[in-house]
Amino acid sequence: MSAVNSKVREFIKDNFMYRDDRADLADTESLLDAGLVDSTGILELVAFIETEFSIQMADTDIVPDNLDSVDTIVRYVEGKIGATA
Repeated sequence: MSAVNSKVREFIKDNFMYRDDRADLADTESLLDAGLVDSTGILELVAFIETEFSIQMADTDIVPDNLDSVDTIVRYVEGKIGATA
């Protein structure tokens, strides 16, 4: 598990999973379909990504393809980090 994956999972667990009685979340599971994240949650997630990883997310990047699961978030963040390295 990458450092990015660990940080993303910890953020989701601490900020969204307390609302649910589930113990874990699969990396590929949709956060939206699972009801863990709503529109306000997406804004919280964007703020976390921008702060934690020093990434500025463009409005066009705030889409389910980048933010709907742990895997898509990690792929997006690692792609952005790689693009600036």
